[in-house]
Formats: sequence, C-alpha cells, structure tokens
Amino acid sequence: MLNSQSAMFPFIYLASQSPRRQELLKQIGVKYEMLAPELGEDAESIEASHPNEKARDYVARVTLAKSEAALKRHIERVLPWAPILCADTTVSLPSHLGGEILGKPFDAVDAERILKLLSGKTHQVLTAVALRISPTSEPVSIVQTSEVTFTKLSEDHIAKYIASGEPFGKAGAYGIQGLGSSLIESIAGSYSGIMGLPLFEISQLFNLAQVTYPLSTTHE
Repeated sequence: MLNSQSAMFPFIYLASQSPRRQELLKQIGVKYEMLAPELGEDAESIEASHPNEKARDYVARVTLAKSEAALKRHIERVLPWAPILCADTTVSLPSHLGGEILGKPFDAVDAERILKLLSGKTHQVLTAVALRISPTSEPVSIVQTSEVTFTKLSEDHIAKYIASGEPFGKAGAYGIQGLGSSLIESIAGSYSGIMGLPLFEISQLFNLAQVTYPLSTTHE
C-alpha cells in the first residue's frame, strides 16, 4: 500500500491499442501515454485460451501476461516511470457445452456462430485490469463481471450486423457502444466494464497508485 510520502503521477502508461479504453480514460480525465506492442511482438499468442479454461481464470491470466510484456517494453524503451495499465475483456456463456469463452470472431462465419449462441440468452462480460504501480512490485489486479441479456435475433438481424463490420475485433462479436446496443435488452453491472474498462474499479486503483486526475483522492 502506498502512503502520502509516495510519488504522485500526472499520467499513466496504457498498454492497449483499444480506442474504447482510450475514450474511457479521457472520460474521467486520466492522462495517459501509449505503451502499445511493437509490430514484431506476438500479442495474439498471449490471448490464446487453454483447454477447458474458465473465463475468469483466462481473463486474469491474459491480463497479467500483458502486464509482464508491457513492463519489458517499458524497460527496453528506457522510459521514465509511471504506473502501467493493462486490461483484457472476454465474453462468457457458462451454459455452452463447447466451452464458455467466446472470444473475438475469426471471420463472418464465426461471428454468426457466436451471435446465434448469444441470441435470447444472458451472458457474462468479464474485464480484468492490472495496474503495475512500481517496476519492482507485482501488479494490482481485479476482475469485474457484468451480465448482458440479448434479444432474440433473426437471421436477417444477424446478417445485417455482421455486414456492418462491427463484430470483428470484439469479444463476443459485438460492441455495446455502437450498433450492438440495439441487440441488448438489459445489462446488470458496469457499462464501462462491458466496453472494456470498469471506471469505478480502476479509479480506486489510480487512487492507490497516487495517479492524479480531476476526481482523484491522492494526498497533496
């Protein structure tokens, strides 16, 4: 735990290329600098799931692996220190016999498969966040879970949504902040967590790490 004598930070490093996470940090006034992977880095292999892996275990493991990769990146680039934020989001359908993790669709056929699975059902969206407060300590991490209920989707509805291109690059083959919002009957939990960054939880982590932003409770 940090105390009032700890250094305060006017910004963080964001180790994610997600425009949604960038928008969410801007929403609460957190200044950040990008610490994205290099072109040669194999970021996709980090996100590969293990056989029979539970969604919560998966998203926590992947986020910690991303944090380790981001720390290595920071050291190699000889950057001044600031806390490093990593996150990962996955969609889980616990009742699905083929495996409960529904990741990003490989193609249109896979997007159709995922959307048919979610149609008319309630699924979970899990977002793990890891904030590395110092280069020599383990990151502080949490997993936030929300529930999303889809309306019953027709074949035409699914086809039009896939044709929009929005399902690609998104866990569960949809985005709540875009056209995908029209597929959703209800949510329970954190809207921002479903988008990819639970703002209440990370604000608590920022306060712990002495990150300054408009509503921070850091000690002056």
